Amino acid sequence: MISVEEAQEGILSRITVLGDERVELVRALRRVLAEAEIAPRDIPAWPNSSMDGYALLAADTRGASAERPARLSLAGRVAAGGVAEKALKPGEVYRIFTGAPLPDGADAVIPQEEIQEDGGMVRVPRLVLPGQFVRPCGEDMRAGETVLERGRVLGPAEIGLLATLGRAQVSVVKRPIVGILSTGDEVVDLGGALGPGQIRNSNTYSLMAQVSEAGAEPVNLGVARDRLEDIESRLRWGLGCDLLISSAGVSVGEHDFVKKVLEGLGAEQHLWLVNMRPGKPVAFATIASERKGALPVFALPGNPVSAMVTFELFVRPAILKAGGHSRLNRPTITARALAPIPNAGRRRGYLRVTLTAEAGGWGARLTGEQGSGILRSMVAADGLAVVPGDTTIPPGGEVRVIVLRAL
Repeated sequence: MISVEEAQEGILSRITVLGDERVELVRALRRVLAEAEIAPRDIPAWPNSSMDGYALLAADTRGASAERPARLSLAGRVAAGGVAEKALKPGEVYRIFTGAPLPDGADAVIPQEEIQEDGGMVRVPRLVLPGQFVRPCGEDMRAGETVLERGRVLGPAEIGLLATLGRAQVSVVKRPIVGILSTGDEVVDLGGALGPGQIRNSNTYSLMAQVSEAGAEPVNLGVARDRLEDIESRLRWGLGCDLLISSAGVSVGEHDFVKKVLEGLGAEQHLWLVNMRPGKPVAFATIASERKGALPVFALPGNPVSAMVTFELFVRPAILKAGGHSRLNRPTITARALAPIPNAGRRRGYLRVTLTAEAGGWGARLTGEQGSGILRSMVAADGLAVVPGDTTIPPGGEVRVIVLRAL
């Protein structure tokens, strides 16, 4: 068996970033920018007011006080979307509204609530400094400045910035298309009637959800019976995808045919058996393809928790890399065990825990029984506690936790 780290390194070394595509800006959220974005002009393109008030020349307020306010004449008004009809002269003010361009000659704004209007005159009761309540030209971006670098993940703020630049479309890295196959005579898909000894197909749907959460597009390849020809036909159906995942049929049992099918498809196997629990039997292979190059294939265990945990450790980083991401791993924290966290087996454990905020950090507690078929242990989990083999973390002891959800 190899270590988790060796397996991750071997997998990621064989994953390449997909090509680029242009998409509508509204479809670019959480996608990875494929080319740097350069500001074509200063933004804002002109100085403008940051509030409703009066634009003036700051020098005209020297010596002004509540007892002896500066008296300036009202020259006009300018609203957002308009411009002043003429330049401001010394001794004048313009009524101005938030976002409106400063009239030529003005260098400051005083808020409207500080001003008294008296006919065509305005009383300014204090000294106003140049630049007060003015957003200068280029405050946000300068012409020619790189404002978003290639590889940036586009969130709501980045989408807004691209709209500010006038980008109706944007170049992003393609979303990986991931084919997902479940196998097993005992597995019945949704809508089918359960026979004796049969179970519902949960793996396809949990894996499809994990694929979607990782920013890729899942393709349901259905459920294959434990027959070489059935598994092969469904995997062939998925050869047009960017990545393939199967669950079950990867161990050494009499009905475990996935590895044999992959060999028949010309796959080159790169790893099998990882020193971890749950999820020791994990295979990773590549299939040579003229259209796709080396197509990555993951054969995951059939137990639902094992499938989800091995996806987190091996498939998710591969999907993120193929989609152009640079941050491939979940965040990790060091938590304090709130109760014993035992790992009785020799393999490193990835144990499901809840996390509780406490003074100065986090506390971790097992979600309950840790069997690889107990899917509710994943439902309750905030993270995976990483525990060496034959080790029990005592209450108060420190444990590293891979965080699975926002805390």
